[in-house]
Amino acid sequence: MLQPVTLQPAGTDLPGYAELDGAPLSAPVGPIDDQRLTRSGHVRREYSPYKSFGQQAGSSKTEIFILGGYVLAQGIPKLFKDTSSFHFHDEGWFGKDTQTIGMDKLTHAFNTYLIAELLHHRIHRNTGGAEGDAVTAGVLAAGLMALNEISDGIEPDAGYSMQDIVMNIAGAGFSVLRNTVPGLKEKLAFKIEIIPNDQVYSHVGKKHYEQERFLFSLKGSGFEKLENSPLKYLDLQVGYYASDFLNSDREQGIVPKQHLFVGVGLNLGELLFAKSRSTIGRAAYSVLDYVQLPYTSLRYDSTGRLGN
Repeated sequence: MLQPVTLQPAGTDLPGYAELDGAPLSAPVGPIDDQRLTRSGHVRREYSPYKSFGQQAGSSKTEIFILGGYVLAQGIPKLFKDTSSFHFHDEGWFGKDTQTIGMDKLTHAFNTYLIAELLHHRIHRNTGGAEGDAVTAGVLAAGLMALNEISDGIEPDAGYSMQDIVMNIAGAGFSVLRNTVPGLKEKLAFKIEIIPNDQVYSHVGKKHYEQERFLFSLKGSGFEKLENSPLKYLDLQVGYYASDFLNSDREQGIVPKQHLFVGVGLNLGELLFAKSRSTIGRAAYSVLDYVQLPYTSLRYDSTGRLGN
């Protein structure tokens, strides 16, 4: 059972504020300008029983255990293959001479970002919105992904990549910003889009990376001046993907391509589920803040391509 959070230090009488029995502080209980809340609506440390990193992490031990188990399980199959002593490996960044032209790096950033967002949601709920919960979630997410990277460090044809670690930190850092800068979460989203291929969906390998599109979406719905306009259902997008980097492409002498794009996309969450009161509708709204469905955008990229 969640512990009640009292918005006052012990022995201090602060009229107009109530105890919150585990409820999230997305909206303050008292006056919005009260000094007990940060600008982002979090309870300042001196008014919360969840002041430290350990206390905040401890409020969501089950979620951390589940996510940690999932992340670490990804490396277990590698233990049953040929291994080498632990070593580092310089994988490069987004160059055409790299294995996936940077798509694996953006995957690292997005995966860490998503884990940080999930952890922040739970820690925020379980602590009643304690100040610092976003940083706690970001550190935990980056730490879990750094542990997962150890399994790459014993692969003969791979290694522990500091480039991956940097991208993990970047993904976690964006989650921290999004959950601490007032209004940023409503205005800006980091999304993934998966374009179907001849297998519909490739779970692993370069074909998997070739399906991915990563983008930042500036959401019309986050701006008050657009709330009564159809523009609230549209997002401005900037993103990146790569193509023609499969082994079969390289064998044919095809040069890998980098695609930096700008475009406009439909915000399907806002269009279909913003007013939903059902559990499924609210869940769909949340998912669509991280996933852009294919063929719902019009884009122009750096190779001159116009389309999805």
